[in-house]
Order: sequence, then C-alpha cells, then structure tokens
Amino acid sequence: MSDFLVALKGRVAGLSGWRRRAAAAGFGVLAAAALPPLHLVVLLVPAFMGLLWLTEGTRRWSTTFAVGWWFGFGHFVAGLYWIAFALLVEADKFAWMIPFAVFGLAAIMAVFPGLSVLATRISRTRNIARVLTIGVAWTAFEWLRGWAFTGFSWNLIGTVWTFSDAMLQVAAAAGVLGLGLLTVIVAAMPAVLADENGRRPIAAVALAGLVLAAVWGAGAARLATAADDVVGGVRLRLVQANIPQELKWRPGLRRHHLEQQLRMSVADPAPGQAPPTHVIWGETMVPFALANDAKALELIGRATPPGGVTIAGAPRITAPGEKPYRVWNSLHAVDHGGRVVGTYDKAHLVPFGEYVPFSRFLPIAKVTQGGTGFSAGAGPTTLSVPGLPPVSPLICYEVIFPGRVTAPGTRPRWLLNLTNDSWFGRSSGPYQHLAAARLRAVEEGLPLVRVANSGISAIIDPYGRTVASLELGRQGVIDGDLPAALVQPTPFARLGNVVFMLLSIALILVALLMPAGILAPNDIKH
Repeated sequence: MSDFLVALKGRVAGLSGWRRRAAAAGFGVLAAAALPPLHLVVLLVPAFMGLLWLTEGTRRWSTTFAVGWWFGFGHFVAGLYWIAFALLVEADKFAWMIPFAVFGLAAIMAVFPGLSVLATRISRTRNIARVLTIGVAWTAFEWLRGWAFTGFSWNLIGTVWTFSDAMLQVAAAAGVLGLGLLTVIVAAMPAVLADENGRRPIAAVALAGLVLAAVWGAGAARLATAADDVVGGVRLRLVQANIPQELKWRPGLRRHHLEQQLRMSVADPAPGQAPPTHVIWGETMVPFALANDAKALELIGRATPPGGVTIAGAPRITAPGEKPYRVWNSLHAVDHGGRVVGTYDKAHLVPFGEYVPFSRFLPIAKVTQGGTGFSAGAGPTTLSVPGLPPVSPLICYEVIFPGRVTAPGTRPRWLLNLTNDSWFGRSSGPYQHLAAARLRAVEEGLPLVRVANSGISAIIDPYGRTVASLELGRQGVIDGDLPAALVQPTPFARLGNVVFMLLSIALILVALLMPAGILAPNDIKH
C-alpha cells in the first residue's frame, strides 16, 4: 500500500503547467462534493492528500499559492454554481453577469485557500506536522473569509457533517471552525503514509480516525441525554407559500400573494393538533411596504391568533415626505389588532443583490426588486414580541456567520431566520443555507426557526436536530412547538472562537516541536 502511495504521490507532485492547475481544480471539486446536499465526505481524503502532494512539486512561493488558488477556484465554482440561478430570474437583465458572479466570486474566494497553502509551505513543516499546519491554516483563513470583503462564511468545511447530528455537537464548544479544523486534519493525514516509512505514519492515521470516532461518540452521548423541552403556550405555524420568484413582485399579483398566505395562515390544523398561537411568513413575503398599508395590516391582524402575532418579511420605507428616501429589508410583528409591535431591519446586506458597492462608479442595477439599494439596519438585536420568548431575528444569509447571530447583553431564547431561497431554484444553495443555520443552533444552544418561501422551512432544536421541516419546492405549512433553549449558554455562546483559537495554537506548537518537523531553510525557494 505504501509503495502504491509513494508512486502516486510522485506522479501528482511531478505534474506541472496546465496539468498541475487542472489537477488542483479537480481536487477542489472533489472537496465540494462533500458539502450539502451530497455529503460525500470520504472525497475530502483524496482532495486534501492531492493538495498537499501538489504543493510538494512546487519550489516557488508564487507557484505554491497558485496551486491553492486553483484548488479553491474549483472548490468554489462547484460549491457556488447556484448563484447563476438568481441571475436567470430576470435573464434579460442579469444573465450577462453569470460568468462574473460565479467565476469572479470563485476567483476572489480562492485567494483564501491559496493563502492557507502558502502559509503551510512557509511554515517549513513536513510530514505529520505539515498536516496539522494545513488544518490550522485552512480554518484560520475560513475565519478571515467571514470578515473580508464584508464577509462570506458560506460552505465552511465543517458543514460537510450536517448529515450527522452527533458530529455537529462539538460545535457547541469549538464552533464550526473547530469542527472544520478536525475535518481537514483527518482528511489530509493519510498523505503521510507516502511521506515516511515505519509505524509513526500508520499510528498518526489511526489516531486521527480515533479522534474522529471520539468526537462522534461524545456527540452521541450528548444527544442521548438531550431534553426535548418546549416553550409552553406557544404553537408556531410556518407558512411556506412557494410563490415563484418571477411572479412574486408583479404589481397585479401582490394582493393575490397576500391573500394566499392569509388563507394558509387561518387553515385548520391537522386533526388532533392544537391551533397556532403565532404565524410566521418568509422574507419579503409581503411584496410591498406593509407598515405603510393600513388595509393590509388590518387583514393580517384578522388572520393573527388573539394574543399572538404574525411575523412577516416585508420591505420598509421611510415615512411619506421624509428625506432621504430609504428602503430596508425588514420583518414586522403584527398583532391581532393589526398593529406593528416589533420591527427588525436586515443589517448584513448582500453585495450586488441588495445594494451595489461603489454604485457611483458601477452603472449596474442590484439584482433584487426596485431601483433603490437597501439600507443596512443597526445589527443583531434581541426582539420582544407578545406571547413569545425574546428572539434574535436573522434575515436571509445573516444566519451563516458564526458568533454573529445574537446581540451582546440580553440572551435571546431562540433564533428566527426568514429567507427566500426561491432565487436559487432546485439547486444545492437552499440545502447549504439550511446546513449553516443548523450549525448556528448548535453553537448558540438556541432553537432556530427557519421560514423560506420555497423551502426548506424547518424547526430546529438547540442541538441542531430537525424537529419538523417542509421540503424544497412545496407549498404548505408546518405547525409545531417551539423547542426550549438550553438552560446554560454553550461554551461557544460564552467564548466565541476562543476554544478554536486555543486548539489551533496548541496544534501549531505541536507541529513546530515535533521531531523532523522543520525543513532546512534551503528547501524553500522564494
């Protein structure tokens, strides 16, 4: 076996020119296949082994970076292809942007894998120490990716495990980055079987597998003692209207869409089920400025259970005569009397989707409806509405950012994510979005309710388990209880990424102090 791996490594490391670039991009595509919804996690092993071996065939730092960049380019094109679907909703206006959106975004995001591979090479570690270093570098640059260029924490490598509730539990302490750190190290460790002879590489691979098994076992044990408590007196109805995106904003259909959701809100529950106390609609599912429309508020109020609220996504605009004119992507809580009793404005906006950066110099329109770009809200908040525990509302992709889904101070008792993934059709996008949302529930120890126009709507408990869901592309409602939050905040909720950072520092120290962990200075060419 080792002879085969040594020969294979020699073939991979010996690639050059376009063959090296193609191989790197191909390994990146393999890594993308491990993401939701495919979850082909085993493919991470050849992906990261191949990435390490390709870098051994480079002598210049620029070439090393290029290997990582091409790996990232293949990875992000395969993982983010669904962005093209959003630009086909109004193909006559935006189809021309597809190459720039898909390949351009992938090219920018690929800088981070490129830098992680380069940092690994500069560290001068080798063998097992090099595997530990690539794990730390990869996830450190994933953290940076969540902040740079306004941040894009989509498809963090730890999300590959969202098919397994038990594997997710480590995120309650170390977050998705800690889970990703473990994942990269375990996937890359078999590369050492071709690096040296003897028992040490075999022991390292076995130990990596044991650590993975221990994480699963600890997660399973945590779930075995998990409570299934619910919030008393709260019965939620999630309305998944499944209105086609190309029809949603048509002026002649807006009242029809409102009436459709009103009918779904007041429909009788299934036999033997309690009626809802609170109703929730998806992102901008009221396709006009609800707070300024007294008639619409009255209609929603009539459909709202007494003592409860209907929470609905809707654009919010400045009051008549107020200047400057501004628009927000918002949600409103409307009570039985048709009064708005709570509002949240989305703070983390999608570049080019909800606003155009440098719009003074870029003569292009934003992809979402309307000629005015959205304004950003104040940021995470804890919202109190009648009959419900305090909630942290999150609109669309605000839910993908670890450690940034709750406001400082008063801890919410649940997370609410309104989104409209119908932009992305039947693609990987909605599954990836849901996976990220589930990880936020585990990290924070808070239940999460997700309402999506076309799916996937779901009620998720504080352990990341899906209590109820409605599949992609279906119209219907989910009636369910609101799971109770964990009594004590998780370590991640209290400390953020501190556990991940301490683990990363410890692994780097181990890598640097390992025997034969340092290469001679002349092994690296600038």
